[in-house]
Amino acid sequence: MNKFQDIAKLVVIVFFVSVLLNSCSSDNSNKRTELIKSPSQSAYLNHSDTARYVGMQTCSSCHQNIYKSFLKTGMGSSFDLASKSKSSADFSKATLHDKYSDFHYQALWNNDSLKFKEFRLIGKDTSHIRIETVNYIIGSGQHTNSHMQNINGYVNQMPMTYYTQKKYWDLPPGFENGVNTRFSRKIGLECMTCHNGYPDFVKGSENKYTSIPSGIDCERCHGPGSIHVAQRSSGSVVDTANYIDYSIVNPAKLSIDAQFDICQRCHLQGNTVLKEGKSFYDFLPGQKLSDYMSVFLPKYKNADDEFIMASHADRLKQSACFIKSYEKNGNIKALKPYKGALTCITCHNPHLSVKETNKSVFNDACIKCHMNTNSTSNQAKTLEIIHTTAKLKNWSNCVQCHMPLSGSTDIPHVTVHDHYIRKPVTKQEKEKIKQFLGLFSVNEKHPDKLTRAKAYINQFEKFDQQASYLDSAEFILNTSKNPNKNKYAFIQLYYLQGDYSKLIKFINTLNETILFDSVFVHTTYDNRDAWAAYQISEAYLNTGMKQKALPWIERAVKLAPFNLEFRNKLGSAFASSGNLVLAVKEFEYILSQNPKMISAYSNLGYIKLVQGKESEAIKLYHTAERLDPDNEALLLNLAAYYLNLKQPKIAETYLKRILKINSTNQVALSALKQLATHE
Repeated sequence: MNKFQDIAKLVVIVFFVSVLLNSCSSDNSNKRTELIKSPSQSAYLNHSDTARYVGMQTCSSCHQNIYKSFLKTGMGSSFDLASKSKSSADFSKATLHDKYSDFHYQALWNNDSLKFKEFRLIGKDTSHIRIETVNYIIGSGQHTNSHMQNINGYVNQMPMTYYTQKKYWDLPPGFENGVNTRFSRKIGLECMTCHNGYPDFVKGSENKYTSIPSGIDCERCHGPGSIHVAQRSSGSVVDTANYIDYSIVNPAKLSIDAQFDICQRCHLQGNTVLKEGKSFYDFLPGQKLSDYMSVFLPKYKNADDEFIMASHADRLKQSACFIKSYEKNGNIKALKPYKGALTCITCHNPHLSVKETNKSVFNDACIKCHMNTNSTSNQAKTLEIIHTTAKLKNWSNCVQCHMPLSGSTDIPHVTVHDHYIRKPVTKQEKEKIKQFLGLFSVNEKHPDKLTRAKAYINQFEKFDQQASYLDSAEFILNTSKNPNKNKYAFIQLYYLQGDYSKLIKFINTLNETILFDSVFVHTTYDNRDAWAAYQISEAYLNTGMKQKALPWIERAVKLAPFNLEFRNKLGSAFASSGNLVLAVKEFEYILSQNPKMISAYSNLGYIKLVQGKESEAIKLYHTAERLDPDNEALLLNLAAYYLNLKQPKIAETYLKRILKINSTNQVALSALKQLATHE
């Protein structure tokens, strides 16, 4: 073996496996018609498991005017195929630059196909270029248009968003400040089922779909419509002016909490914890949202002016206007029990676009209570004096001061009205130092310990990698006397803490054989058994027990066969144990599913190199390099390839590229040091 091959052996990263974090059978696809579960008791017939979704086109046959106006709303136009008519963007200056990754992006139309071009410049020369097709546009265009790609059903977000209020192209929320995931951010059920109608999701995946609707539809607020359609088709009639039609949900005839729950299903985004055995498909209008999910938000002292984009319901509920109207107007015996209270639909007609809503509607909602001239408190006169003294001559726009436009904390370049109605916040109040109080559920007063612990784990994993969140989760879990009930949370916790020995000890305490044979055996929408198997496998792998790891990663793939990262890990495990035939099979399957997966090219290329198929190996490497010129594991493999060919100068360029990306890469540093000693 020559000196360059010695260094190559040091450099080789045999198998690169992406760092996996939780996000989100022979029965691969699951139609929406199969997803309706019956609650224990319900007056509404469409809560029955016999009810089916019928689609907006069916609704339109009887409700044509409402159907036409709804299509123009933010919900009705929330999602569609990428087309010039769907896009709200200005393409005359459709470029941006990510200073952290040094990638430039440009959006352009090629006939009727929208393309995103990613490129990098060195001086005036283009050192990298990648062009991808946009398949979907998400967002009505009132605030944003974001963009998605579909590769064989796998849906990912793309690295350009148009912010319509400022007429500005920038990175999407969450891609900023050095965390640009480019074309690989998975769009799972949690995202898709809020920003769109219910899709047909492939179980055993994170982001694979067999069909995707175009926009939120009628049945998201009214429930599945098959029973309602059947009754009307048979000639059955209900006098809805005097009675409730129990074949379909009319939100206005629900209790105020049930009304809010329909809106909060999507307009209460945050840290969502699903209840045991529930999925993002299960909640139906008229049911109690907290039976299906609990939504947590971090609460801070002295931060009342901060809020996230989809927090309208939470903010409104904090308002004195809501609280007092709720106390005053509740009449559970009335057909519409909270018609006089301040709810979402007081100001927002869900069937009518806000752009077509007369601005007086919003002010009239305030005047109805605050300018009642019949009031014995002479409130109207008092308000006039207050506003005149403050020199507010034109005070017919209550929203302007009491629900001011403000930027949300989670989405840049967007302003929305703060629905926490109150006196204007003073400068002194805004400047107070905020203090973290904890995570609190917005839609559930007293969530159980397991739900609270999951919230802290989710907060760490999805939003803010502060160890204190995991410490809080562990404290809560340790107060439980039933570790078996909390096994998924404990396994996830120890995995995220990197305490692999503790994880292994924990599953042995519960009896690993029983866990493998009869517990972690189910395919579900959240893949929780598959994730537990993966995390156990990682614990064994990171403690040097490769043979113990293999059956667990095989189990993860069996339960989630369309999770390509799991398959990538399995292929690596096969190759590490010398079974190159099975390893090649896994990597080739991955690339047949997603020909954009860089790590699969890198891993398969290494196997080809081991097999002496150098031309195939370098072809795979260069394909991956065109997709991602900054993948450290791939660049290490390329450096090793050229060292094996006794071409140290080319290898040196790859090692230096690695250090430009990550100056602390110890393998690259050691290899360069050894190369220098042999010059």
